[in-house]
Amino acid sequence: MIHAVIDTNVLVSAFITKNLDSSTAKVWSAVLNGDITPMYNEEIIEEYTDVLHRMKFNVPEQLIKDAINHIIVNGVRGERVLSDDFFTDPKDVVFFEVALSKDDAYLVTGNTKHFPKKPIVVTPAEMLEILRAEI
Repeated sequence: MIHAVIDTNVLVSAFITKNLDSSTAKVWSAVLNGDITPMYNEEIIEEYTDVLHRMKFNVPEQLIKDAINHIIVNGVRGERVLSDDFFTDPKDVVFFEVALSKDDAYLVTGNTKHFPKKPIVVTPAEMLEILRAEI
């Protein structure tokens, strides 16, 4: 079983894309199918909720509620493991630190440049390759 923190940008992209074959949509499908166990904490849930409610994304309220509920019910709550790595955006730190709370967990993001260059930080396409290798 693969554990991963899903960055908010991956969720937004998965929910607004019209291309169901996009890597972000496939990552979200893997979460829904149980191939990826999402990791979260309260700060991450708050970020998901705030960003997904932005009018510019036009994500339906029920989809937001269902997604958050799925993550909480089927996911694993992680504690932050303090990192001394440098982050250009302090809001990104929580995603990385929660991913550090479980051995062999990943952080899936479309913005790898915002995070330290570490093997746990992967793009959605890279996560799909990891999933394929697990099968």
